[in-house]
Amino acid sequence: MKKAREITEEEWKENLSKEEYHVLREKGTERAFSGKYWNHKEKGTYKCAGCGVELFSSDAKFESGTGWPSFYEALDKDKIEEKVDLSHGMRRIEVVCKNCGGHLGHMFDDGPRDKTGCRYCINSLALKFEKEK
Repeated sequence: MKKAREITEEEWKENLSKEEYHVLREKGTERAFSGKYWNHKEKGTYKCAGCGVELFSSDAKFESGTGWPSFYEALDKDKIEEKVDLSHGMRRIEVVCKNCGGHLGHMFDDGPRDKTGCRYCINSLALKFEKEK
């Protein structure tokens, strides 16, 4: 079995939906309030839609009013990468799955002050949810 970083773009295209591919591999963004997890309330774990690595807990999810799933912390900071993103005339911090390199979304510093102050603004299309058992 190939490691996630060894999968070719053609293989990604075969294994992801067109929309997932656009977000995860082409750094796309879904429209606000359109994703299946922006208003999702179940308890469980959000995993990378590309490779299945556990990324965020529902315990760290909060309502940011932005229309995207928002978390104040990752399950394990070693499973994500934060990169400077200067696209679209802005300076942002891109959040990437460290295992497969998939684009997840961006991190902003306007999250809950009583927690970490971070807001991981993540595309629903970059996530798969596993309900708590």
